[in-house]
Amino acid sequence: MSDFGPARAPVYVFRGLGIFLFGLKYMSDGLTKIAGDRLRELLDRFTSNPVKGVITGIVVTVLLQSSSSTTVLTVGLVNAGFMTLRQAIGVIMGANVGTTATAFIIGIDITEYALPIIFIGTFFIFFFKNRKANNYGQVIFGFGALFLGLSVMGDGVSPLADSPAFEDLTISMSDNPLLGVIIGTAFTVIVQSSTAAIGLLQQLYDTGAIGLNAALPVLFGDNIGTTITAVLASIGASVAAKRAALSHVLFNLIGAVIILILLQPFSVFIAYLEEAFNLGPPMTIAVAHGSYNIANLLIQVSFIGVLATIVTKLIPGKDTEIDYKAKHLDTSFIQRAPSIALGQARAEVLRMANYAQQGLHEVNKYIKNHQRKNAERATQYEEAINNLDHEITSYLMQISNRSLSPENSYVHTMLFDTVRDIERIGDHFENIMELVDYQMRNKVNISEDAKEDLDEMVSLTLHTLQDAIYALEHQDMEAAKATEKQEAEIDRMERKLRRKHIMRMNDGRCSGSAGVIFVDIISNLERIGDHSVNIAQAVLSEQ
Repeated sequence: MSDFGPARAPVYVFRGLGIFLFGLKYMSDGLTKIAGDRLRELLDRFTSNPVKGVITGIVVTVLLQSSSSTTVLTVGLVNAGFMTLRQAIGVIMGANVGTTATAFIIGIDITEYALPIIFIGTFFIFFFKNRKANNYGQVIFGFGALFLGLSVMGDGVSPLADSPAFEDLTISMSDNPLLGVIIGTAFTVIVQSSTAAIGLLQQLYDTGAIGLNAALPVLFGDNIGTTITAVLASIGASVAAKRAALSHVLFNLIGAVIILILLQPFSVFIAYLEEAFNLGPPMTIAVAHGSYNIANLLIQVSFIGVLATIVTKLIPGKDTEIDYKAKHLDTSFIQRAPSIALGQARAEVLRMANYAQQGLHEVNKYIKNHQRKNAERATQYEEAINNLDHEITSYLMQISNRSLSPENSYVHTMLFDTVRDIERIGDHFENIMELVDYQMRNKVNISEDAKEDLDEMVSLTLHTLQDAIYALEHQDMEAAKATEKQEAEIDRMERKLRRKHIMRMNDGRCSGSAGVIFVDIISNLERIGDHSVNIAQAVLSEQ
């Protein structure tokens, strides 16, 4: 590349940053596809105590090559009720250590091989039809693009070493470390990637554009700035999810304050390691990053409970997250007493059914008031239903391997069918919620008459589902028969409301867009009625 001087440096820096961010995202997405749901399962299963949470956070972040992805996933699990606040804090602490792996990889100078690596990745993507090979190709391509971006950034930052303005800035950061922290935080918030910010910092230090004393405070700021992703993910989430995001902010903020107080000895320590082990400049920043995060972890890991208490005080309110995990599925009963195991499965199916009822109730509120909290609550119920569907179905599959009496065999089949019906009810009320989302986004107005009709049909559908669940729980014949009658009324009401709405559209009282939304909502309600009556008929057939 020709010598272009300081004036053109920002152009090449941002070009390189763009390539770097693309490579990082592409590589992370490929790794996520390869790992699939195993990472979520890993976070769910191996975080029973804070120490395990820390280790799991490290492992998952190394695999994803993104602490932001790990923290967002963690906030989602807390929001869903899969993970407690204390478990989440352990994972977040581990994620901060795990993200240093990328800086160490960058510290290995292989930029000259960037293009061949990209070629290998492209070969896997375009010349293999196997999806798994494509995913590996995506990872390799992203890895190569990451180093190509670093190379372009390096060419861009090298002239900055001769820039008087930049030299004055680095002197200011050396004299005032807080300025460096602010700059690092602000830049990371903008690009939403501490890895990219640290990669740029490594290039600045490599070219001599910035000294170690100025680079370290920027590094601490990068760690604070990366918390913005978790904060954004927690917007509109549960109280527990907001607390998890705040704990991430506080963890990095407290760590930065502690190390800033100890900046002089920390700088001496890093300079000693650089000289003693003959570290290259990028590797020196990687070592500083790793040392800082490990030290921060060791200092604060014993205070997870205190941190949880602090964020609970700072964000008051009742935890409303839904318990996604099954409570009654004891596998020991499968071998010893399959009939008891079926009873356990039945109890869990009832929990799942009640979630469906509560989810539909939240959707009803969302239709009326358009408050986002009701939609979020309904989404939680739907996700809980999906998880229980998976757990109950797996449990019933294990029971099917046992020798069952004709009576138990019938109950087994009935539970299988009921689980499927409840899961479909969850899908339908989610569809309704998405239709209301569409209505709000596109500012579609529904007439007052249409709203009253919807309210009437939702109320009837809710009552029908309640009777079906009551019939299932109490083996109540009257409730089951009432469900059948109400479902027939739902069918008649759907036909009547369709005709009424066509008349409203013909009269110009409702638009075509409103008509589509209205018809789709009542269609989903009718399907919920069908699944409700399926549950009731299973009770009638059992008698």
